[in-house]
Formats: sequence, structure tokens, C-alpha cells
Amino acid sequence: MAGLAMLLGCVGSAHAENALAEVLLEEARRFVMAQVAAPGLPRTEVSFGQIDSRLRLAPCDKILTYLPGGARLVGKTRVGLRCVKGVTPWSVYLPITVNIFGKALVSSAVLPAGHVLSAEDFRQAEVNLAEDTMNPPITDAAVLLGRTLAKPVAPGQSLRPGSLKARQWFAAGDPVQIRVAGNGFAVAGAGEALTAGLEGMPARVRTESGRVISGMPVAERQLELAL
Repeated sequence: MAGLAMLLGCVGSAHAENALAEVLLEEARRFVMAQVAAPGLPRTEVSFGQIDSRLRLAPCDKILTYLPGGARLVGKTRVGLRCVKGVTPWSVYLPITVNIFGKALVSSAVLPAGHVLSAEDFRQAEVNLAEDTMNPPITDAAVLLGRTLAKPVAPGQSLRPGSLKARQWFAAGDPVQIRVAGNGFAVAGAGEALTAGLEGMPARVRTESGRVISGMPVAERQLELAL
């Protein structure tokens, strides 16, 4: 890439710095789009940020573009650009946002907190699957039926686990079935709940032998321990 070497070899002026920024952006764009725009993948929109304008980068003949450890091309993320052949090695990050669109379930009307969902309350629509990766939109109608909303939702708003009130699988004092699961085996037992069994939160149960254990409520009067 003689053109790249020519551009990066003339740093030291405002024009050269602008040219370098454009080269880095193009390298990042080529790297990202090769991975998210392949045939068969969901519709994706990518927006690219800017390299920190305060940085003064040394001339470079070869740039390596990579995805930093732990980063994914989903939502707000970043791409690394490293000089691997130049006077002085350097490494910078370019912020990007990757929006991925797909089918999920959205509210079909204004629904208040406390509303119990039925089939007519939601419909399928295209949503941004990367908008909140910690609270992804729900795609399975069975997950929503009979569930209670924890907060109000607007028409067309995607329904997510955070939209739903946590289920209580058992109350303190209830008899509970205990399942201990490991690699290739499972053991069942019984006990009495010492705390309420709320979905997504650990609960304590006293076994028939008197031992107090903690596990995750997974269904009606059922507690699971993973080994």
C-alpha cells in the first residue's frame, strides 16, 4: 500500500494529520464492514466516531486493525488501530456504534404498569437488537403471555426482561423441591423455603436434614443449585 505509506510519511502539518485521520477511519471502516455486512447477516448500521484530535502520531507504513479483547461489534464499542511498521509504535482506539436490526416483540398499545400481558398486547416488528445488550428485546411470545408489566410501555416500544415484573416462584415457608445439577448428573431433594423465591434472585432453603442452602428459583416451588 504505497499510497498509505505516502500519506503516513508526511505527518507534521495540519494537512498531514487530517490525512492520517482519514486513513485510520478508512482502515477501521473496511475492517468493520467486512464482518457485519456479509450476506445472510441481519441488517446493520454502523456509525464511526473520531480519533482523539489531541494525539500526535508518528509516521507509520503499516497499520493493524483489530478488535480489542472483550469487545464485540454490537452497540457502543471500539476498534483498535496499531502501527506495526514505523518509526515509533503506537496504538489508538476509534469509537463506533453498531446497530443490529431484527424481529422482536413490541407493545401494540399504551400499557400501564401492573398490566397482565395477553396475545393482543404485542406484535412483531423490526427493532434495534443492540440498543441495550444487557436487557435484550424479547422474541418469544411464550415468555410474555401472562406476565405483569413492571413499568408502563408506549406503542411500538420493544418489550424486554426489564419491562416485566419478576415472578415469585414460592413464598417463605413453602415446601420446595431442590435440584442439584452438575456435569452429567442431577440430584433431587426437598426442603422448606426460608425466603421468598423471586425470579433472578437467590433464595435460601432449609433441607430435610436441617442444612441451609442458597440457590436460584427456577419454577413453581423449585430451587436449583449448580455445581
